[in-house]
Amino acid sequence: MIKTEAVTIRDKQYQRTWSDAGMMIERNGARYSEAVDPLNSGRTYTETDEPIEQEIDYESA
Repeated sequence: MIKTEAVTIRDKQYQRTWSDAGMMIERNGARYSEAVDPLNSGRTYTETDEPIEQEIDYESA
């Protein structure tokens, strides 16, 4: 499911969007692991079926 939250960065409000299932999100053909947009930008995203690739820390594995 797509989740959103308001975040403050350097005293400005933004909207963070991500998938709570660990999937990539998409907007206009571009895919993202998460997006941070100006608050009230009106940008919407859809959840894909592509999992976000996790980096493997070989030193602790």
